[in-house]
Amino acid sequence: MAKDSYLVGLIGSGIGPSLSPALHEREAGRQGLRYLYRLIDIDTLGVRPEAVGDLLRAARDLGFDGLNITHPCKQLVIEHLDALAPQAEALGAVNTVVLDDTGRATGHNTDVTGFAASFARGLPDAPLERIVQFGAGGAGAAVAHATLTLGAGRVTVVDAMPERAATLAAQLNRHFGDGRADHAAPDRLAGLLTRADGIVHATPTGMAAHPGLPLPAELLHPGLWIAEVVYRPLETELLRTARALGCATLDGGGMAVFQAADAFRLFTGREPDTVRMLADITDLAGALGAPQ
Repeated sequence: MAKDSYLVGLIGSGIGPSLSPALHEREAGRQGLRYLYRLIDIDTLGVRPEAVGDLLRAARDLGFDGLNITHPCKQLVIEHLDALAPQAEALGAVNTVVLDDTGRATGHNTDVTGFAASFARGLPDAPLERIVQFGAGGAGAAVAHATLTLGAGRVTVVDAMPERAATLAAQLNRHFGDGRADHAAPDRLAGLLTRADGIVHATPTGMAAHPGLPLPAELLHPGLWIAEVVYRPLETELLRTARALGCATLDGGGMAVFQAADAFRLFTGREPDTVRMLADITDLAGALGAPQ
């Protein structure tokens, strides 16, 4: 028989402002499910990211059905899992763990599918020959995989830590084929953006704790599209500046919704209504007022 009661959670650092609990619980309520989504913040608990294995075991002992995993635990959790879905294995990062009735823990990555679905919905006709991506962290790896899966010709990764950008580019080339990815230092941006079709922004810049732009505003031009992963606020300074120039833009709300929908499906086996969930995130983000 299908279950009608679920206990899930999110493990990460500084996750108090997350909208994931509300997104999951609202959709579950509409489907007549009892669904409790708990935040397990390592900062509040006073433990290091390496404690993710202990937290996973505790969640399994307490009867959790699944966990979402976020920064800085997406890579660290892997060694504590029993199995990995192919996409999570290829990416080397997990953001969703399903715990079955026997306690077996299987890792998935719904960041990739979430960004891909959001991009296909929000920028369906965007040219994909040359993409410049800011950020080579966990979110950056996921969205780079997503854009290449969508058919991007070449992704050039730019990061403040050049070695991290080089590592991601090498991983992408191994997975998608030589020449599909490159890396560059920030001082090459002017030349890269002159020839680029679009920008994917996958750093924390634009969030309340990290205000501002990830690049000089004068490097933007109307020939670029801009895709953002930050969703609090939905309109970052980057998106506001780009829209004023006439650029096509995509906010981070869609990725947040579609990755949550994919996780909900994995946890419950039920089909979420993403149209309702997209309305939810607009409502939730708007209700917060000031950027969070």
